[in-house]
Amino acid sequence: MGVAQGTIGKASRPSRARKVWNNVAIVFESRIATVGLAMVAFWFLVGLISLVWTPYPPNAQLFTQNLPPNAANWLGTDHLGRDLLSRLMVGTQVILLKTRVPEAPLSGYLSLLGSIFGLAALGMFVNVVIQMYRNWSKAWAIVSIFVPVLAFVWGWSRVSKLPLGRTMIVWTATMVLAGGLFYLSAVAGASVVPGVSIPLGVALWGVLGSLVTGAVLGLNASYRGGWWDQAIMQLSDALIAFPRIVLFLVVIAALGQGDLVVIVAITVTGAPGVARLVRSLGFDIKTRDYVRAAETRGENAGWIMYREILPNARGPILIDSMLRVGYAIFAIGTLGFLGIGLPPPDPDWGNMVNEARRNIFNNPWGVVWPAVAIATLVIGLNLLADGLREELTRFQK
Repeated sequence: MGVAQGTIGKASRPSRARKVWNNVAIVFESRIATVGLAMVAFWFLVGLISLVWTPYPPNAQLFTQNLPPNAANWLGTDHLGRDLLSRLMVGTQVILLKTRVPEAPLSGYLSLLGSIFGLAALGMFVNVVIQMYRNWSKAWAIVSIFVPVLAFVWGWSRVSKLPLGRTMIVWTATMVLAGGLFYLSAVAGASVVPGVSIPLGVALWGVLGSLVTGAVLGLNASYRGGWWDQAIMQLSDALIAFPRIVLFLVVIAALGQGDLVVIVAITVTGAPGVARLVRSLGFDIKTRDYVRAAETRGENAGWIMYREILPNARGPILIDSMLRVGYAIFAIGTLGFLGIGLPPPDPDWGNMVNEARRNIFNNPWGVVWPAVAIATLVIGLNLLADGLREELTRFQK
């Protein structure tokens, strides 16, 4: 009898594919979310089709200027005689499907990666110093702040006595990697990385960057508390105090135009909001019993934050990320309308509106179609997020 019960229990366990489908099926439980998903899927499909086919070359001036919609040009032409449908289709790519990495010196990319790993090593060094301050005398902590090499040597010598083993190992690997990248950037010479396109569009990469940055800041602020919370929230409040368009202009003025610059701008403006959301969720989740159990087992702060707190906060973060994709699309359109967004040759919906507004009385379709594209995609994302929020709230109840 016992074997039969075990067999039944094992047979009734859902497969991995079934679990994934059950999670996806939540969308179809809500009519609002289903409509939103259909609108978003439509534009993804348009972008995928444009990778292999468009009615005409998007930048070719093949037709009469300012033609209304007709049998040859379904959406008409712009003021230069370019097909609007082809330009809308290709414009979908740069927002949702691909990001153009420009041609640049190899040393520049290596220096950028080295700086990122160097900042990570600096953050871990601060963490080690804090641990030393808590476990050693105050004098040793002060000396360690001014003499990083001494802190590093003493950290390794006291690994067996302090809970710093993982931190020191990761710190060492990060410092070695950062140093190696800076060395390679110095010997790279005149090597140039050709321009390429990477998967996912500018809006998606920008939102992903803001989610990663904001999640790291919010988790540390909520779980560690104290001066971590104070410093991170002061930085977030300072960024939120600036109008978003001003931050966009500052980043673009400092770094120039390009897809990667727009991603950085979206990341910088979106990370403070994500950090505040994750911080509020973290304050609630860190009081749960499973977090206390992990602390009792002796798990370090990183494990608890990223394996216990973050997975249990994924629902609200997922919904917020969908809304932020809509905000990012609006931001890209705004920058394109101002003429400082995504560079040519691929068309940008905001830039299409900017170019066509000068001829709006002669050809209103040049303004209407890209504006409708922006509006429908953003509305679809908002409907999808609202429907998911309703369903998740209903399941929680």
